[in-house]
Amino acid sequence: MTEFHLYNTLTRKKEKFVPLDPPLVRIYCCGPTVYDYPHIGNFRTFVFGDLLRRSLLVNGFRIEQVMNITDVDDRTIEGAATEGKELGQYTEPFIKAFFEDLDELRIQRAEHYPRATEHIPEILDLVRRLEERGYAYKSGDSVYYRIAEFSDYGKLSRLDVSGIQQGVRIDLDKYDKENIRDFVLWKGGKDEAVGWESPYGRGRPGWHIECSAMSMKYLGESIDLHCGGVDLLFPHHENEIAQSEGATGRKFVRCWLHAEHLFVEGRKMSKSLGNYYTFRDLKAKGFKPTAVRYLLLSTHYRSQLNFTFDALGAAASAVERLRDFKKRLEDYKPEKDAREDPPIWGAETFKDALADDLAINTALAALFDFVREMNRLLDRGTLSSQAQERALSELLLIDSVLDVLTPDLEKEDEKVAKSIENLIEERNRAREQREYARADQIRDKLLSEGIILEDTPQGTRWKRKM
Repeated sequence: MTEFHLYNTLTRKKEKFVPLDPPLVRIYCCGPTVYDYPHIGNFRTFVFGDLLRRSLLVNGFRIEQVMNITDVDDRTIEGAATEGKELGQYTEPFIKAFFEDLDELRIQRAEHYPRATEHIPEILDLVRRLEERGYAYKSGDSVYYRIAEFSDYGKLSRLDVSGIQQGVRIDLDKYDKENIRDFVLWKGGKDEAVGWESPYGRGRPGWHIECSAMSMKYLGESIDLHCGGVDLLFPHHENEIAQSEGATGRKFVRCWLHAEHLFVEGRKMSKSLGNYYTFRDLKAKGFKPTAVRYLLLSTHYRSQLNFTFDALGAAASAVERLRDFKKRLEDYKPEKDAREDPPIWGAETFKDALADDLAINTALAALFDFVREMNRLLDRGTLSSQAQERALSELLLIDSVLDVLTPDLEKEDEKVAKSIENLIEERNRAREQREYARADQIRDKLLSEGIILEDTPQGTRWKRKM
């Protein structure tokens, strides 16, 4: 098994990663809050989680992964009230859309997708444990976490909490760094539109307690990896540590991983700036899911990603180049005396780069070095049949991580495909009869419809523009 190194946010250094129960790796990834469609910044984090998962798998680990779905919090409750719907009726379409988008972006499914509303007993049990250990207290209709009792509070985000005012409470699910206060675990009161009966009265869980409870249920009290966006580092992940370790007395997470922000054209994404995009917005503009996927994973997760439409176009071109190379490799017919093997192979270098804190930039550079070398040998016609088979195997192993080689549409509509093939046959006849104007007319017609023709020794191939 390859030695794996990851940058731990908790220690601020790169460390050798050894899971608690090798080769099994237990991972918790923060999922969506289903009050709207996820934006491309959310999917940058989800694609990072997918890259982490696939990199571990290709290097010999097994995975048990949880990604939560926050279906009850301030925003989902407010959205449901605004539209005059029950909470589940409001959130269900967004949950369905989330899974559809995951599949289109080829993000591998986690083993578990627990919803907060389906884990109220586990949440209440965790609140009870915290109360018994002196970390939680009831005030009014709600239950709060007593930050002053947890001496390690702030260790993840490196916050100085020495000046905290004891007994100052905050009820909001999300709050700013300046608001270092006791946070709500169970939010009660007659004004709460959504609630469940509990020993503390009718209420609903605070946002932070949900993740701790669901992580413990499916992965145990201590886990190997916890990943999410850097925006969740405080207060959410800080509060997860306080809740989990306060209740168990055990280390909650051995290694924390955080993906940096996504910017759009160098600016923070915002609806008011008109640069806010969901994945569905990009599809509506004609961009393929694999181009979006490639762009989101092609910048190292600890570096800020500047999303531009030029960069998205370049990602589409990179995917197209890889697909063209695969097709060329498949169609290659080696000469009987072809015996040359390439001096470099791609897969091991690719895997080794990913084992070094998911160094995707290095991994992609190794891949395209491999493509260039293989194309050189294909041009010369000296590649051996054994090397051809190995090269295809190497490429498919690499694509088990990238997952961009398969066309976005598995097959064309049969009528459309037949129409294209008929036009290609007509063009070929026109060329044979030296009716070049007619042949060019057919080519231009297909190009206007997004169909690119490629004349090869094996015949005319066609593909859609990325």
